[in-house]
Amino acid sequence: MAANARTAARKKTTAARPARKTAVVAPDVEPEEDFDDDDAAEAQEDEAEGHYVTAKLVGEDVQILPPSVWRQSWNRLLNSGQIDAFAELVIHPEDYERYEELDPTNAQFGEFIGEASEQVAEGPGKSRGPNRSTRRTRRR
Repeated sequence: MAANARTAARKKTTAARPARKTAVVAPDVEPEEDFDDDDAAEAQEDEAEGHYVTAKLVGEDVQILPPSVWRQSWNRLLNSGQIDAFAELVIHPEDYERYEELDPTNAQFGEFIGEASEQVAEGPGKSRGPNRSTRRTRRR
């Protein structure tokens, strides 16, 4: 049977269905105030506070947020080479001045990030992808 014959053989009915009626209920919550970027940044910091791990940076202990709590925008800073801006977000505020004083090389900073990742047994960007299917397909 040809493709056109199959299409023609199907019934094409477009029966009108009654529209569903959904009730719109207004929440009993007062509208939130407009927040600016500073408030959002503070909220992110508050959310992440207390989740620091300690890693060695140029031989000194520095507290850093583990990669599992990094925001995607922070990763974009790191990937675009804006290391200082990234470090300011992920290094504990009390240790950021020490980071600036140490002035690490890119290799040293990479080792620091690697050690922080090992603390929580995960590496940034090391996804293996989906597993292969165990179901075999029949050859034709």
